[in-house]
Formats: sequence, structure tokens, C-alpha cells
Amino acid sequence: MGEKVVSGGFDLSDRQWQRAKLRDCMRALHRLLDEKRFDRPQNLMGLEIELNLAGSDGMPRMMNAQVLERIASQDFQTELGQCNLEVNIVPHRLSGRVLDQLAEELRTGLAYADRKAREVSSQIVMIGILPTLVAEDLGSSNLSCDERYKMLNEQMLAARGEDFIIDVEGVERFVYSSGSIAPEAACTSVQLHLQVTPARFAAVWNAAQAVAAVQIAVGANSPFIFGHEVWRESRPPLFLQSTDFRQPEFASQGMRPRTWFGERWISRPAELFEENLRYFPPLLRTDQEEEPLRVLDEGGVPQLYELTLHNGTVYRWNRPVYGVADGVPHLRVENRVLPAGPTVTDVIANVAFYYGLVRALVEEPRPVWSRMPFEAAAENFDAACRDGIDAVLRWPRSGRFPSLPRIPAVRLVRDELLPLAAAGLDAWGVEPADRDRYLGVIEERCRLRANGASWQAATYHQARDAGMDREAALAAMTRRYCALARTEEPVHTWPVGFSD
Repeated sequence: MGEKVVSGGFDLSDRQWQRAKLRDCMRALHRLLDEKRFDRPQNLMGLEIELNLAGSDGMPRMMNAQVLERIASQDFQTELGQCNLEVNIVPHRLSGRVLDQLAEELRTGLAYADRKAREVSSQIVMIGILPTLVAEDLGSSNLSCDERYKMLNEQMLAARGEDFIIDVEGVERFVYSSGSIAPEAACTSVQLHLQVTPARFAAVWNAAQAVAAVQIAVGANSPFIFGHEVWRESRPPLFLQSTDFRQPEFASQGMRPRTWFGERWISRPAELFEENLRYFPPLLRTDQEEEPLRVLDEGGVPQLYELTLHNGTVYRWNRPVYGVADGVPHLRVENRVLPAGPTVTDVIANVAFYYGLVRALVEEPRPVWSRMPFEAAAENFDAACRDGIDAVLRWPRSGRFPSLPRIPAVRLVRDELLPLAAAGLDAWGVEPADRDRYLGVIEERCRLRANGASWQAATYHQARDAGMDREAALAAMTRRYCALARTEEPVHTWPVGFSD
């Protein structure tokens, strides 16, 4: 959500103005779709990673402005909290040695950023939720110095009319009342973009929804919320509750939260944008003066600023994205499921698994979403977030909406989904050496039942068993995590505990 916003508040007339502009944007989007104005297939993918800043002691560092000043690169940007950064990798074509190329670019960029961060006694950490963060670290005073974050916080708090309540029960129960959306900043993710044609958009989005649970199961890396061990992937419940503008009475009536898995499969790309307008009031106003229908009438391509801004305040785990490049509009599916880290190798393994699996599922003659109720995909997502690598998921075997037997995620991935992912990468034209290297990381995680979340939890408990209190154990585990991440060995090879 990098669009500029109008500062100075958002009153009743602003909301009415923005709603009218959103309707114009939707009319323009429908015209672009009807006139087949969208970009041809280019097999383009993009990658963004949200990062944490921590000191050598493993504790969070609220200094992204100082670090960004030293990095001095447009590839790195602010995120919601002062302990966060985001790195953007330029789009790549999904073919050849793209996976190794991505890995090399990420290592180079992150190593440079880490060197600059160390100039101010900080370091870059790729992790879903920094375990040493505590609730007091994330109040409104710790939001990044950006007008859009301030206004978003004000509007969500005004809509809710009371504190945000975070209540997550897992291994432990964590309950906290926050006077701002700042706890959202604890959640750092990997965002995978895939440019698609309108004709393939619905199938790609449906496939991404179907595989969200297995992505979480093999990639979970966020077992702690503010020092409490809860779900194996705790970002989704924390993100949902820290942005939940609904008052409890409205939630009980079925009003949708802005952090949303969705509620049905789709058949056309405009459906998701339409839902966003139908269910969610605008929160921000742009400073742009575009008239999208007039731009179309004059033969141009509108940027749809208001639609893009509004879309950025609805936090779907698979989000539709409209963009314009070189004067040509395109659509993307943005996959927001995965936590950051632990290593570049692990991130690229997750990338390979996702892009390969989605491609294969889209091209199946009887796609999985035709044989599986949407409710099962949503239930799988929750189960994977709770249990991580040990999750048991429902997956169709044959026929339409069969009994959907429950299958351990590791068995489902090893026996069925990894071969599909390999076939999908072959269809993209990815080199077999890249395919085998990175899918092999996923296979080994499943064989050993080990990922970032399981390593964090096991190492933390070893520290507690050795007599450390909670805070000391979390800090020691985080320091060990940082040290092992620098070796670039994938997480399934890490020894649990504090001895090599």
C-alpha cells in the first residue's frame, strides 16, 4: 500500500467522495476486462519480504528510519512498525535458473542491508514474529513515521470505537488489549506475486486458496506472540485481531473482518474487487485527481488509484492486485500466506513449492476446488496455523465433494503435492537442478517434521528446562536463530538447542 494519501483526517464527505470514486473505478475495471485490454501472458513473478530489526542481544530495535537512511536504496522501504523493513525484488520470468537467481539477489541485498544496520548496532532478522517483542514495544508511538500508517490507525480505531482485543489460545493463552493497530507490525511475511491473464485469474486464485494450508504447514515460523507460545503460525490470528475494526456485536452478526480468508471460490477476477467494495468501507483518501472513465474515453489506461488504495486496506491472504506497467494494465495474485525466513534457502524453497503447485493445480482437468468445499480449505488453513508441520488436513481423493479424508500434511505433501509441484515447475520451464534442489528442502522438512516453528519451540523449551526464565530463554533462542540463519543452512538441518 504505497499510494500517497490525503493528510489531515478523513471525514464524512471524504468517505462519500471515496465511495463514489471506487464505483467509477469498478466501472473502469469492467470496461478494461470487457475490452480485453490486459497484458498478454508473461510468466512474471515478484517477491517482497518484510524484515525485523534486532540488536546483538536478540531484542527488537525501533530504528528503521536510521537503517533505511544508511541503506539508501529504493529496494528497501518502511513497514508499519519502526522495527520493520521491507525488501522488494524486481519481477522475474519464471523459467531457467530463476530460483538460484532469486536466491543470489536476496543474499546480496540482505547482506548489504545487514552491514548497514550493524552500523547502528542492529541486524536484519527474517522471522515471522520476533520472539522477543513484547506488547509494550508496539504502541502507536512505535508506528513508522508515515502519514498513511497514522491515518490508517486512526480510522480503524475510530471504526471500532474501543481497544483491539487480542486473544489467542494455543500451547498457552495470550490476551492483550491494544489502543492501536501497532501489534500488526509484529507480523512479517513473504509476499509472492504472479501476473496472470484475466482468463486464468480465478483459477490461480482458487488454487492459491486451496494450497494456503500446506504452505503454512511446511513453512510455519511464528510460534510466539509477545513471548507466549501459541499457534505454530501465529501471524494470522494476531493480524486478524489487531486489525479487526468490528465491534463484538457486529462480528456476532457475521460482519466480515478486514483480514480475511474469504468465503467462496470465484469464477471471474472482478468478484474480489467487488466484494472489497461491498463489504468494507473506505478508510483513506488518495491525493490523486484521476477520472478513470474519462481516461478510458480518451483512449488511455487509468491507474485506478482509489481502487488500489482501498484494496491495500483489505488483508486477504490471497489478494487481487491491479497494476499498470509501461502503459498496459495487468492483474496479479498476491500470496501473503508465508512468514519470513528462516534463511534465503528456505524462502526460495517455499517460493518453488508455491509456484510449481499452483501451476499444476490450475492445469488439472478436474481442479481441486471443484472437488472440495471452500469451507474445507478455510478449516485446513486454521488447522495448519495451529499445528504447523504436525497438521492433519482434509483433501479430496476422487469424485465431487467426497468425504475428504483427513491426511497428515507431511504425507500429503510428500506423496501427492511435491510431484505436482515438480511438474508445475517443469511446465514453467524451470531448470531441473533448481527444481530438485529447492523442492528437496520441502521434502526434507516433511521427512524430519521440522520447520522454523518447530525449531524455535524446541530450542526455547530446552532453554527453559536448563533453568532460564521466559525472557532469557526467548532472547537466547533468538540469538541462536540469528547465528544459524547466517550460515545459510536450511532450517531442517539446524541442531536443536545451543550446541553444534
